Amino acid sequence: MADFQKIRARAAKRKGGEEALASLLGPMPDNQAVAKIPDDRILSTMAERIFAAGFVWRVIEQKWPGFEEAFLGFEPKRLLFQPDDFWHELASDKRIVRNPQKIKSIRDNAAFVDRVSKEHGSFGKFLAEWPADDQVGLTAYLGKHGSRLGGNTGQYFLRWLEWDTFIVSSDMAAALRDAGLDIAESPTSKRDLDKIQTQLNKWAAETALPRRHISRILAMSIGENHSPETLREYMGEQA
Repeated sequence: MADFQKIRARAAKRKGGEEALASLLGPMPDNQAVAKIPDDRILSTMAERIFAAGFVWRVIEQKWPGFEEAFLGFEPKRLLFQPDDFWHELASDKRIVRNPQKIKSIRDNAAFVDRVSKEHGSFGKFLAEWPADDQVGLTAYLGKHGSRLGGNTGQYFLRWLEWDTFIVSSDMAAALRDAGLDIAESPTSKRDLDKIQTQLNKWAAETALPRRHISRILAMSIGENHSPETLREYMGEQA
């Protein structure tokens, strides 16, 4: 495997220097702080990432106050008390993006969040207790027990909560392959994801960087070289 400092130096050169690169890494994640996030904000973040998947993120962000109203503030227990008619009517509610499958996922995930919260004290505490070096296991759990939380959606959900999350984007995977990691071009198998987890854990131990920052550095070290301004506009405060 290539030395990570060489990968970082290449990313810095592409972005105009180390200071410019550092400004694009985002805040330090805090897995323990996730324990304080209430269940309604957990479900809201799940819903936002689910509706944003395959859609224009900015459109979802602009409509989000309407989503909050339509879904009763995403309070899991309150949603679980709603009759079938409530959910059927959402499919024609102009305040939201009217996707029946994604609407159904919110009902399913309200039950998921409520169930996990009862077992662990809150869903946030459940996430905070999960080992930071096993993101692959956590995203697999979300994909298995949640609704529409598999793949990158689960990864973005965790990142939006400031859990220390790497995103397996095409550029990030390409950088790992270029560095010598034997993974597929589009790594989705457990075998490949485990390899990625192991390598990022190794670099995290070597550099004391969070996996979130390592992931971004990898992605910015290869592929189309977007300007820092373009990246900031695309990423906003949370990407």
